[in-house]
Amino acid sequence: LATAGGVGFFARKHGLTIDHVTGAEVVLADGRIVRADDELLWALRGAGGNFGIVTAFELAAYPVGNVVFASMVFDAGATAPLLERWGATVEAAPRELTSFLTMARGVAYMYSVYAGDNAAAAVEALTPLLEIGPVLDQQAQLVPYPAIVAPQGAIHRGGADADFRAGLLDHITPEAAQAIETLNAPILQIRSVGGAINDVDPSATAYAHRTQNFSVNATGRNLSERWDEVVYPHTNGLYLSFDSDRRPERLHDAFPGETLERLRRLKAVYDPDNVFNQNFPITPAELVA
Repeated sequence: LATAGGVGFFARKHGLTIDHVTGAEVVLADGRIVRADDELLWALRGAGGNFGIVTAFELAAYPVGNVVFASMVFDAGATAPLLERWGATVEAAPRELTSFLTMARGVAYMYSVYAGDNAAAAVEALTPLLEIGPVLDQQAQLVPYPAIVAPQGAIHRGGADADFRAGLLDHITPEAAQAIETLNAPILQIRSVGGAINDVDPSATAYAHRTQNFSVNATGRNLSERWDEVVYPHTNGLYLSFDSDRRPERLHDAFPGETLERLRRLKAVYDPDNVFNQNFPITPAELVA
């Protein structure tokens, strides 16, 4: 969350988790424990799994009180039009609104947070979302923010026996929406990641995808080849934590252009033997040469 990016319910209002990381303590590959300097901190914010084990974070916090949490359920029989309308509505919404959409078995489940306790403003922002498709259920509540981010009690065992693929979209165009419908994944989730995230310079962190407005990921068995065929051509980059495809060429999707070259140079300094090589491993510059 705090090294790959961090897409939360305040993404459009306050940006990614990494945008608020101001310091880190790290165990490096040679066993040293260091406070990250500016270069290492740049790399940790977006490609952290490649550079060490972070044992402490410093973050710039902001006050959060009550928020409006809304859930809506839609008939998603006509998937592509629903996706296209949802995308356009979210992009036009005030930045206080961040919305996630999950689709499974012909039903779309939408969870949205309005970052504030102004109920009237929240209703105004949320109401257009009711027009994206046939509504099966809806509710909205004014609640303390911790109530919607309760910690999970289950044990995290890591790994998965299904494919999970991801990509970033500038916009949900008619073509992208049709491609997602054609994929017909058992579980599909799309997160809005625009707003404040777009304001950050792409070179400010190792997460360079600052112009995109949506993150889409699909989960299911044997869907990887189909994803590459129908959805991948419409994507522009990817979010590391949502993709199980570790082919070396995917690094260019995760870290475009100069971002990858800078990461390779830093990898040669902090982890020349590529000890940390589990999540989209970045080969040190010397080994590439």
